[in-house]
Amino acid sequence: MLYAIISEDATDSLELRMAARPAHVKRLQELQDAGRLVLAGPHPGIDSDNPGAAGFTGSLLVAEFETLQDAQQWADADPYRDANVYSKITVKPFKKVFPQ
Repeated sequence: MLYAIISEDATDSLELRMAARPAHVKRLQELQDAGRLVLAGPHPGIDSDNPGAAGFTGSLLVAEFETLQDAQQWADADPYRDANVYSKITVKPFKKVFPQ
């Protein structure tokens, strides 16, 4: 089943985010290589693809996991969480309707 992982960044987390990014991206690449990643990306802090010092307010990931517990465990092991980038992580089942 698909699950949405919605993460919110802590205040002033840009430096922490950049330091932990290689390990974070490596895990996303592993999901993609396994054919389980639907989409992933950050929420810019301003209306721009490249927000600069405004940084990011969180991230969204949609991927396939066996169970909600598996998705939660994957989210809990994210390097951004370990680096205190994320202040909150929500994991929910997701039903893709479009595009078909």
